[in-house]
Amino acid sequence: MKRTDRRLVLQAGVAALAAAALPGVQANEDKILIGYWPIASGLPLYTALERGFFKEAGLNVEGVKFASAQQVAEAMIAGRIHGSANGTASAVLALAEITSPGLFKIICSNPSNHKLVLDQFVVPINSPIKSIAELKDKRVASGPGIQNVTLAKIILEKNGIVDPKVIELPIGQHVPALAADQLDAVYTLEPTGTTGRVKGLTRVLENGVISKYVLGVPDAPWFGGSASVTTTFLKDRPDAAKKYIAAYARAVDFVRKNPVEVRNHLDGFTAIDPSLVKEVPLAGFTMYNEFTASDIGYFQKFFDIFAERKVFSRAVQVKPLIYTGT
Repeated sequence: MKRTDRRLVLQAGVAALAAAALPGVQANEDKILIGYWPIASGLPLYTALERGFFKEAGLNVEGVKFASAQQVAEAMIAGRIHGSANGTASAVLALAEITSPGLFKIICSNPSNHKLVLDQFVVPINSPIKSIAELKDKRVASGPGIQNVTLAKIILEKNGIVDPKVIELPIGQHVPALAADQLDAVYTLEPTGTTGRVKGLTRVLENGVISKYVLGVPDAPWFGGSASVTTTFLKDRPDAAKKYIAAYARAVDFVRKNPVEVRNHLDGFTAIDPSLVKEVPLAGFTMYNEFTASDIGYFQKFFDIFAERKVFSRAVQVKPLIYTGT
């Protein structure tokens, strides 16, 4: 599918979402709408759509782009979409669970660290800044939403910066803002770092910052984003839901086995130019039936930090949120 055609499909998805603004599921009961935030870790959804895995499973699936993970979660709560793609902030999903208990089940999460690169601090190409600790009193931004802002502040605090101030800014504006000298640094997610580096506008200050500074172990998996399906979808359309999850798992497997080829599917779904897709590092992907006890432990630690900082009004347990296959 050409990029122009894909944009028309996405616009159609947005139109369908708008038409379904009333409570309940869409007028077209056949359609499965999945919300995504346009970052690199949404790759399994992009791959399944582009390669026809959903169609081969007999499903009519559309990806609907949102400006933030919070908007994805709000649409799930309102019953306007059936789930989220990878890259949807896990903490935002947890907040949605607090607001609407039993809302969803996680079918896949995307772990990242300094090897499986997703999260990073980025500065202008000619910036004299050499470390995060030097960002005191600097203009620092993050992506939109409570997860991004909270994590950016924690990282700055761990580097000795007291009471840090962080500006929320759509992720697509990070590179332009740095290049225009409107910011000194951003906490961001790929493909931002790659886009700015290849264009000669920015450089990565440090990758894998969540595992290192928030979880405290550089190699620890940070499950910052998760693909999910609503429990209403699972209950009302069990056969379609199982087929959807199986097709999504097929896409994850394809991404793992074809890391070079699948980068082409970032074109049209993210802001990265077609000429740059081969440069983008890929996050990992863990399906619901692949979580180890250690994985769940690190995932839980991530959620506990948000509870400790009163971002969550109560503790949220990870394990019950993971789909069990039944």
